[in-house]
Amino acid sequence: MNMPRRPPPPVSPGNAPVLELDRVTLELGDRTILRDTSFTINQGEFIGVLGPNGAGKTTLMRAVLGLVPAASGEVRVLGEPVMRGNPSIGYMPQTRTALAGRRVRGRDFVAMAADGHRWGLPHADAKARADVDRVLDLVGGSALAARPLSELSGGERQRLLLAQCLLSNPRLLLLDEPLISLDPHHQKTVVELVKRVQKDLGIAVLFSAHELNPLLHALDRVLYLGNGVAALGTVDEVITKPVLSRLYGSTIDVMRVNGRIFVMSGDFDVEKHDHEHEDDDHQHGEPHGHGHSHGHGHGHAHHHASRDGHTHDV
Repeated sequence: MNMPRRPPPPVSPGNAPVLELDRVTLELGDRTILRDTSFTINQGEFIGVLGPNGAGKTTLMRAVLGLVPAASGEVRVLGEPVMRGNPSIGYMPQTRTALAGRRVRGRDFVAMAADGHRWGLPHADAKARADVDRVLDLVGGSALAARPLSELSGGERQRLLLAQCLLSNPRLLLLDEPLISLDPHHQKTVVELVKRVQKDLGIAVLFSAHELNPLLHALDRVLYLGNGVAALGTVDEVITKPVLSRLYGSTIDVMRVNGRIFVMSGDFDVEKHDHEHEDDDHQHGEPHGHGHSHGHGHGHAHHHASRDGHTHDV
């Protein structure tokens, strides 16, 4: 089913592998999420992770975190087999709805993530307080430090969640649907923030989303999952009728209009439909968030060169 692979690109200090899947098969219950899949994500890449509901976006991230064992093959982070609690990985989970009602201050909320322990800032030592100040500054969140979460917008809470992810100085960020339930303005703000942090720190980002358009201006490559197969490459390599039809298991058309991309099945926008029915993930064993469909295509020009010329079939 997979096309022949091109030889792997030469590795230099600027594009050293951060995440490698070597002939990996992931299973969830009686479902095969990924089948005999190999690909490499390099240092400093911003990767959009997309695909229909139930395709395995969350399961892939959980496998990288060492929470879902591979049925076969090997997942490596910075050249080492995956392990739980790897400080080289920062992770933002998908389910975050409980944050809206919390009265904890922004600074204390960020501090709770330090070393995986839940503690309040008044009991932290000087280094821990300095770390919190550092990550708040990185995400432009210093002004949020004294405000309770319940008074913050969804985009401001995402800023603090990103700060939590950065406490351990990770080399890889896994962001699971950070745009869920945000309006288009806050979606754009979050994507721009993540891209700025990623470039400033030179780290790799896997950013999963229901819709491609909010990510277009930030992407280096896109990883599209579906039918147990993964396609990795530039937008122009992956977001095509042949590739997406194979991943969705039905005929898919790709329309480009005014710098936006629409993934269509007949006259039906597949990505918007998936967003409206995201509980499908839960029915198939995928953890899910509680978002709502915004149905907006806020895209940008998408001329992105592949860093390594890797084939889009993996």
